[in-house]
Amino acid sequence: MAGAVGRSGRRPKPVERKVAAGNPGKRALNTNAPTFDAVLNIDPPEWLTGAGRDLWLHLAPLLCAQQVLQATDIQNLEFYCAAYGRFRAAEQHIAQHGIVVEGAQGGSVKNPAATIINESTRQMATFGSLLGLDPSSRQRLLGPKKRDAGADLAAILAM
Repeated sequence: MAGAVGRSGRRPKPVERKVAAGNPGKRALNTNAPTFDAVLNIDPPEWLTGAGRDLWLHLAPLLCAQQVLQATDIQNLEFYCAAYGRFRAAEQHIAQHGIVVEGAQGGSVKNPAATIINESTRQMATFGSLLGLDPSSRQRLLGPKKRDAGADLAAILAM
């Protein structure tokens, strides 16, 4: 399609994963990819309130501890937590008013909060995936190097 923006197909595999696999494609690797500083601690933005802020306070320390949150990922965390806050508020609205409400013309209509739930869950899936918050995308993340468990076992057996 002429003039299309973006890519189609699979996302490219990070260079680190290609190197770890022994570069099975034997293609030239991009060793000039930008790297950004890991974020080790970050407070939620002041505008974020309610359930979104609570999620930030729970999630940000976990991401920082694993050193997967970089300076360029902060807006993804904001989007994710804001969408979660909207999702929770819409769920509460439906719990209070029901899935069907009275429309402007007096008839019954689907509660508009249901649309907010659908939109926010799609946003959460998108930004959660970028942050590695679901099982399949978590497998694609590269965190800090893990300690080699075999070295400890070897030391124990050498005694």
